[in-house]
Amino acid sequence: MHSLLIIGCGSIGERHLRCFQKSGRAIVTACDTNPALLAAMQERYGAAGYATLDEALAAGTYDAAVICTPAHLHLPMAQTLLKKGLHLLIEKPLALDLKLVPEVREAITAAGRFVGIAYVYHFMPWIAESHDFLRSGALGKILHASLSAGQHFPTFRPAYREIYYARHEHGGGAIQDALTHVANAFEWMIGPCTQLFADAAHQLLEGVTVEDTVNVSARHGDILVNYSLNQFQAANETTFLIHGQLGSLKIEVHARRWGHLLAGETEWTWHETAPLERDDLFIAQANAFLDGLEGLANALSTFEEAVQTLKFNLAALRSVHTGLPIVIE
Repeated sequence: MHSLLIIGCGSIGERHLRCFQKSGRAIVTACDTNPALLAAMQERYGAAGYATLDEALAAGTYDAAVICTPAHLHLPMAQTLLKKGLHLLIEKPLALDLKLVPEVREAITAAGRFVGIAYVYHFMPWIAESHDFLRSGALGKILHASLSAGQHFPTFRPAYREIYYARHEHGGGAIQDALTHVANAFEWMIGPCTQLFADAAHQLLEGVTVEDTVNVSARHGDILVNYSLNQFQAANETTFLIHGQLGSLKIEVHARRWGHLLAGETEWTWHETAPLERDDLFIAQANAFLDGLEGLANALSTFEEAVQTLKFNLAALRSVHTGLPIVIE
């Protein structure tokens, strides 16, 4: 059994705590400055709890930590925890800027610890299987791709006005909250984004001023890619389309399926996944992290992949601000 510290026990922190417990491979301790949240973790899950990171580190030893705080705290906390010799799972986005990336990269090397980033799309079977299918070369050279996504955000995150989402400087807005997931998934499947032009606006969500709607025209190397996302539509739907020389691939996240249509065929060949509980994806992610710290192969987003996606986020925000296309280096 591994000893694990969950830092930040809001919605996603509680989910990590619960899912690491469900893995049966970790003893979990909670850490949160909010007394009510901390008490809830202790009552619901029987977890030990501490009000500050200093208290938690002074009270016990841990194999690993999960950083679930607002994004501007991710890398400073990572530095502290790596110096303590902990393996790390860090929530997305990795950070709000690139300033501490070189120092954390060096700290990871010096500590010799496993670090993964919690982009949970890697553990959706329909994404993971599509990734492997694309790697097989079945579609030949990839030429074009598109993403259409949206949901009624108040239904899924009713507290969005009171949490990090409401402020860019805490990792909020559609670009850093929702688009970053699909950008990371596309970069995992077809390679890194190298240039983009983004347009975004606050169209509807009440009680916030951050963007809730985004359009991006991008290049991932030679591949032309379009992203379209909003956070107010009635339908909770996400569809990826990827087109190559030899055929096309479609992922319907909302239908838990992916399919391929090769040149000359007239019908999609679909691969469907049986209904899942949402926790199932996070339990799979928890097990992958524990595999990683044990030195085993896993599908977690790496630190460098997350740095690349952070560059995508920053380029999109800069493009919206300047009205100019941005090259990602």
